[in-house]
Amino acid sequence: MKASDGPGVAVIVSTYERTDALEAVLRSVASQTYRRFEVVVADDGSGPGTRELVERWGEELGRPVRHIWQEDRGYRLAAIRNRAVAATEQPYLVFIDGDCLVRPDYIRGHARLAEVGRFVHGSRVRLDPGLSRAAIEGAADVARWSSGRWFGEWLRGRVDRFTSLLRVPLGPLRRVSPRAWRGVKGCNLAMWRSDFLAVDGFDEGFEGWGFEDNDLVVRLIRHGVRRKEGRYAVPVLHLWHEPRPPDPASRERFEQRLRARVIRAERGIGR
Repeated sequence: MKASDGPGVAVIVSTYERTDALEAVLRSVASQTYRRFEVVVADDGSGPGTRELVERWGEELGRPVRHIWQEDRGYRLAAIRNRAVAATEQPYLVFIDGDCLVRPDYIRGHARLAEVGRFVHGSRVRLDPGLSRAAIEGAADVARWSSGRWFGEWLRGRVDRFTSLLRVPLGPLRRVSPRAWRGVKGCNLAMWRSDFLAVDGFDEGFEGWGFEDNDLVVRLIRHGVRRKEGRYAVPVLHLWHEPRPPDPASRERFEQRLRARVIRAERGIGR
């Protein structure tokens, strides 16, 4: 695939008050071999430091980096992602978190996997605190490490898995679980903008940690969009942070909507 082949991609990076990690993420985005992309930072209420960082990295990337901000009124990831999508100009959406580094062929990999009627869920590899700090400070360019180097880090217990970083051409096996929604996480998720809009995007009724991504995927599947496996093709490198349990109210809302078999968001991007 040439740098100009494939769909235009909007990379939507969600963040909240973690400029050190966000800078490392934007640094990894700047190294992409695929060039038909824009970057939109979906900011759930950070202070002015994030805006200043985004403006500086727009100059580094040599292309506009949109900073879409909303007032800090608690965890409202669904709402800020909807606002970010509304600001995009490209037909294919790739969602990552502001603490997930990408390798140089990441966007190219998603462009290769893009297929009409499919969404793509990629895997993640979690780094330990020490390795995360080295990546953030630029002491280790982990996004460019070889598989051999990652195998060594796995043996040392510094990452939770190694095999996700291998490149395996799964072919038809990428379509074997077309209606599977379990295990999908919004930190590495891609879909056509038209499909996202058809189900009215994320449901902004999810205002606590967790399940807004599961809800979106379930509704996509009900609409007829099928899952395509991104494993062994488009991993992200997840920087360490303290674990956070899902919000009970979000879990309850998801279970209610799962039983209701709805397709469109109750409070979506078009509200």
